[in-house]
Amino acid sequence: MKKIFLIIFTLFLTLFLAACSEDNSTENNEPTQTEEETFTIGVIPSQTEGSMEGAMDKLQSILSKDLDRNVSVEVYPDYNGVVEAMNYDKIDMAFFGPLTYVVANEKSGAQAIITQLIDGEPFYHSYIITHKDNPLNSIEELVNNASETDFAFGDINSTSGSLIPSIELQDRGVYESVDEYAFNTVRFTGSHDATALSVQNKQVDAGAIDSAIYNQLVESGKIDGDQFKIIWESEKLFQYPWAVSKDTDPDTIKQLQDSFIAIEDEEIVAAFGATGFTTASNQDYESIRQAAIKQGIINE
Repeated sequence: MKKIFLIIFTLFLTLFLAACSEDNSTENNEPTQTEEETFTIGVIPSQTEGSMEGAMDKLQSILSKDLDRNVSVEVYPDYNGVVEAMNYDKIDMAFFGPLTYVVANEKSGAQAIITQLIDGEPFYHSYIITHKDNPLNSIEELVNNASETDFAFGDINSTSGSLIPSIELQDRGVYESVDEYAFNTVRFTGSHDATALSVQNKQVDAGAIDSAIYNQLVESGKIDGDQFKIIWESEKLFQYPWAVSKDTDPDTIKQLQDSFIAIEDEEIVAAFGATGFTTASNQDYESIRQAAIKQGIINE
């Protein structure tokens, strides 16, 4: 009897240990907490990607510390890529242009929580710039000489580099679409600094650019401000938003807002043509939403 009991006990103990071993194996195969909780941020290319890398590394470090979790910041090659990344839940937060934000809000419910400050104000403008040697001195002269003018927009999804100036030029009868215009040529450079350099190097006669990025490029010496003329300025535009996915919890939103508002690092803010950050909301971008509806980019 004792022998039978001993056999049963040994069998039970063997099965128990095997089960524990299997549980430990399963746990070891699961992703670590750090891997699960990485907070991912996508950034539009307000300047060429290489010039933003150092600032993004610093931003990633600050947010990782403040949120007490891994944060990954990636600069995307184009504006639309950031919208699609948010739409397909590939990122938790994004730095959008105002136009790409209203598209992302329409597609995926992205919510603006932070924007930039320029000398204490959350506004900027769209500029049309020319080289100082160019005879054009006003938008009226640009329109009157459209057939002899090579014109540059930035990214096709940019607010100040495409949407707002294209509406102005459309209203003046010289630009309808990428395939229909009165200019000699039209090109899309892909970024604001590329537009500025195209004008400075006389590769185009005029181009549309973000005023804050233009000023930052001049101040940093990346372009020579003495080589340019500003021949048109738009009405005030609300600054670029940082938006989170629709399911982001309130505590994380508050942590992000507090962290951004506290940032004073000049390299980080300068990468966005800014001087600081403040809170923002979806309502701040209603005028851009209406412009996007006018152009048929989103539905009313």
